[in-house]
Amino acid sequence: MSSSFPQLGNEDLLHSREKPSPKRFPLRLVTTQGQLQIHQSKYRGSFSSVFSDAIWTAGLGSSVLIASFLKGGVSQGPKKITKLCEKALWLRPDMNECITSEINFLENVDKKKVTKSIREVWAFCKEKLFSEKIDRLVLDEIGIAISMGFIDHSEFITTLENRPSACDVILTGPSIPSEVQEMADQITVLR
Repeated sequence: MSSSFPQLGNEDLLHSREKPSPKRFPLRLVTTQGQLQIHQSKYRGSFSSVFSDAIWTAGLGSSVLIASFLKGGVSQGPKKITKLCEKALWLRPDMNECITSEINFLENVDKKKVTKSIREVWAFCKEKLFSEKIDRLVLDEIGIAISMGFIDHSEFITTLENRPSACDVILTGPSIPSEVQEMADQITVLR
């Protein structure tokens, strides 16, 4: 089989490394620019592709925090955060419920505890975001948490406006505020 590339033996490889290289320009470091991305749909379900991408990103060495705001059931909270791999953390509220838009109609739900648990997750996310120790922050169903009053709308907007520039922030789920959509670098809509 012939090739258009010259065939070099081991001896040739050794000598080729010793030859002076052409003039090299100094390495220029660029500032990383994080993006604000939105993955939304009219239904709940845009999380799985974002979740797998976050794990893949962590596998490549980036620090990732994944926060699910309305999926409880495991009594986790910031004190019992799950380490998915060396660089990926997954956080869910310290509550027994998985919240739907019908929360106001459910009986036997401690709404104060649910609110406190969701706000603890948000506070933890903000702390990690501004510590600049994470490269990607995934906020699952944050729009619903805002529309249901668990997270303050204006505080959320202010947080996004002042976020560190090097961190990617990814929002999933329906009900993402229109002001946030205007700030987004990318919006993916599932149909």
